[in-house]
Amino acid sequence: MALRRSLCIAGLSLLLVSMQPGVPAEAGSAWQILAPGMEIRRVQSRNQSALGDSKITVLRIDPSMWELEIAGVFQAGESAGRTAREWAQKQKYVAAINAGMFLIDNKTHLGYMRSRDQVLTGKINGYQSVLAFDPRNGKKIPRVRIFDLDATESSMQAILTDYKSAVQNLRLIKRPGVNQWGKQTREWSEAAVGEDSDGHLLFIYSRSPFSMHDLNQQLLAAGIGVVAAQHMEGGPEAQLYVHAGSTELEMFGSYETSFKENDLNEAAWPVPNVIGVRARNATAQ
Repeated sequence: MALRRSLCIAGLSLLLVSMQPGVPAEAGSAWQILAPGMEIRRVQSRNQSALGDSKITVLRIDPSMWELEIAGVFQAGESAGRTAREWAQKQKYVAAINAGMFLIDNKTHLGYMRSRDQVLTGKINGYQSVLAFDPRNGKKIPRVRIFDLDATESSMQAILTDYKSAVQNLRLIKRPGVNQWGKQTREWSEAAVGEDSDGHLLFIYSRSPFSMHDLNQQLLAAGIGVVAAQHMEGGPEAQLYVHAGSTELEMFGSYETSFKENDLNEAAWPVPNVIGVRARNATAQ
């Protein structure tokens, strides 16, 4: 969401762009393989939302087989945002999700953002979660990691010493699985990125609006092994796109308390930056 809505994260919507053979439709369903090292699952929330089916989509990604990349308006030739689907198609990503909230200029990321050795936003704000990837100089460290800046011996400087790319965002779940949000009345649908106990990356999406406290509780109880998560976007701007094999899904938001209190949005909104996923070069494994 843009800064005009502060921390009021919003509702998301699910649209099938094409037939989706094998995508789990029932709660508690097993992981469905979309491609080697990439699986999808739909989790039924134990608490019903006032809108939608109350199901949470989780895309699980093995970082040893897939790599991350930031794409956005900072790239040469770009002057305006695109939907996650459009960014993915342009950059040939298999999946794409919002990179985080942004200012009303529709360009500037809130918090620090670095794409390899290009600093896109140099200001470090108070958000306590950092998604880091692209290890430096062949270091034997996790390919992808979500860090808590308030953890012992954790700092942005240390993270950037080890990783070329880093995205700072609002924290949802603190390692090793602690809900960081108190109960509240505000609700929205959510696009989030998480990490599980095996080091897999989780792209998380819910069209149905929840408070972040309740969404976090559902994720922690879902059996997906989530140990850390950060907020990427909400409302009509929140989205997740996947095109793996014969499955193509475009998911985007709608509801947000005090901003768009309905489930009627029917199109994805352009966003300035996304995190994309593409197959890792076999020679780099």
